[in-house]
Amino acid sequence: MSEQHPRQELLPPSPPATGPATVTVFASPASWIESDAVAQCHQVAALDGMTHVAAMPDLHPGKGAPIGAAMASAVLYPFLVGSDIGCGIAVFPVKLKRAVPEKLAARFPDLDRALDPERDADDPAWAVAKDGIPAGHVEGLGTVGRGNHFVELARIGTVFEPGHAGRLGLAAGDLVLIVHSGSRGLGERILREHTEVHGAGPAPDPGAYLAMHDEAVRWGSLNRRLLAARVAHALGTEPTEPILDQCHNLVELRDGSYLHRKGAAPGDGRDVLVAGTRGTPSYLVAAHAGADAGHSVAHGAGRKMSRADALRRGRAKHTVEELRRTPVGSLVVCGDRQLLFEEAPTAYKRIEQVIADLVHHDLATPVATTIPLVTYKTPDLGSAPQRDHRDQRRKRGRP
Repeated sequence: MSEQHPRQELLPPSPPATGPATVTVFASPASWIESDAVAQCHQVAALDGMTHVAAMPDLHPGKGAPIGAAMASAVLYPFLVGSDIGCGIAVFPVKLKRAVPEKLAARFPDLDRALDPERDADDPAWAVAKDGIPAGHVEGLGTVGRGNHFVELARIGTVFEPGHAGRLGLAAGDLVLIVHSGSRGLGERILREHTEVHGAGPAPDPGAYLAMHDEAVRWGSLNRRLLAARVAHALGTEPTEPILDQCHNLVELRDGSYLHRKGAAPGDGRDVLVAGTRGTPSYLVAAHAGADAGHSVAHGAGRKMSRADALRRGRAKHTVEELRRTPVGSLVVCGDRQLLFEEAPTAYKRIEQVIADLVHHDLATPVATTIPLVTYKTPDLGSAPQRDHRDQRRKRGRP
């Protein structure tokens, strides 16, 4: 089932904690965990009101706060959620007669080009926006964004739990669209309005922040549906409802605390797609994490190289063409050469180790793998005039 976003309610006032929160890292000695990321967890733990920080095996340093962590507090800190409020991963079943990566890659639409409610009023993708556009935010609709965001056509590989997969309507060989994207410029605007006045401090009016936050979460979910619908129509098939849609950048009220998730997926009895890389499988898992893990699981493989390191090392080891064809035989659609190197599979941790850590700590059970066929990052600019690309950059929302 897709994720629901109930209306948030305010907590009663709570006194700040008197000492640092506890920090638990759910990883093993074999895992790649940077000391800088662990240090960020302890910095967060020292904030007023913090009670517990649960770090996932995909933990890595972020801008001011760790990525891959669930952080519980009596105080709401917007910077712990970050600017991409509502970012998440959704999985959509898709039916195609033949799945030839070379042919399908050429049919992906330009997902840097935003859908305009007036100019593109007849686009069939709008059918998924039955309940309107949250916050009335029309900038960047139907665009995937930059960084680690993607839209991927994949097939179901190994099925570990046939009964569970069957309840989701999945079997080995089936095709799915995986969409990883967030609230684009909306979440960025919400955080900027807070930090311009309060910096990294707490929200002075949690209710006001949560109202905007919830709109951004709904917007991100709608955008993932729009992206899937655009791709489905372009590939000659009909859009479907997602079998899962889990947000991993959000704050929720849980057990009398504000539970901030930054790069951590809800793990309280939900199905989650833990993303690998464009050259490795991803894992669909049944999550069953408890309070000690912040009711959360990892959201992906997690970076092990900074973007600068990935760019430098990648250029020394690979050509652009080598990175457009992955070790699993899939194709990468990415006209941005720098991004191609920054997002190389070698820039990320081993997804198998991340999953092994989740299993070892009894946070999740693997259900099935997904194997990439085509991973879309940005349009291939070689097939479009440069002038058109500049026009599109001006029109689309910011990531």
